[in-house]
Amino acid sequence: MVFFPLCLGYDRRVDSRQAVTSGDVPASVVVVEAGQAGWRLDRAVAGLWPGTGLRERRRRIEAGLVTVNGRLRGAAYKVRPGEVLTAVVVPAAPALFRPSDIPVLHAGPVFGAVGKPGGLHSASLGPAGGESLEALLGALFPGRSAWLLSRLDRLTSGIVPVTFAAEGVGRWRALEDAGAVAKSYLAVVHGRLDGALSLAWELDVADRAVTRVLGRDSADPLRRTHVTPVREAGGLTLVCCRIAKGARHQIRAHLAASGHPLVGDPVYGRGEGPRLHLHCAGVASPVLDVRDDPRWTLEDAVKVVAAAGDTASED
Repeated sequence: MVFFPLCLGYDRRVDSRQAVTSGDVPASVVVVEAGQAGWRLDRAVAGLWPGTGLRERRRRIEAGLVTVNGRLRGAAYKVRPGEVLTAVVVPAAPALFRPSDIPVLHAGPVFGAVGKPGGLHSASLGPAGGESLEALLGALFPGRSAWLLSRLDRLTSGIVPVTFAAEGVGRWRALEDAGAVAKSYLAVVHGRLDGALSLAWELDVADRAVTRVLGRDSADPLRRTHVTPVREAGGLTLVCCRIAKGARHQIRAHLAASGHPLVGDPVYGRGEGPRLHLHCAGVASPVLDVRDDPRWTLEDAVKVVAAAGDTASED
């Protein structure tokens, strides 16, 4: 099977490319009806992938998993009556996360919150991107539409706010822009902190894998990481980190740059043990106030680091 990255609109250059389907690839087929003339492809393929949202359908089209009369088209392509839409059937991978693994922390009329476990993506990344919290929202809130209001890194656990109304997304963004949303995280870092830290370094997030810490402060006061030591043990410190509008990997990159990488961080730290010791423990705003304790302790982290040290000495 061949995958081609496509733009969201129609691209004439894809007309000559080979279709992705073949006799040994399971596929599902629908024929465009007269009443569907002029529909965008990402709308017309809803019948091929029941239960998928618009964003997910676009990702699958971009991945080359659907053809129109045997040719690849972009998501904005306008379909015509009689055209045959053929989609590769994506086999479901064994589920590692179930709705029962995700606690519903709050479910109000407009806003709610869930507890994301570490190892689960927040947003859907397409058919080959792994499991996501976004894909489980329907099972967590039966009969209700739900939208994620923020994302946590795959390795980070904790609170993810949601809204049950489309207009709730705009309300939440306005609160964030006004500095009216406070997010608190608990983390375990290497070393001892003599006092509180306010980390204001600007971050370069252009590389989706690694966030770079630049040698200047950010002009945006909402992009700072405020760190308060809570307790020490075994050369590690439990800290509380407070942010307003977080950038990708903000806490992880800021703390590593300050000389205090997080325990279990495979990108900015030493990658000890099976988990990243970073947990969103609180979200406070005028419309939502939620707390959630991590499933790990400082003492757990001390044991992980000690075991990693023993393994390293044996090597």
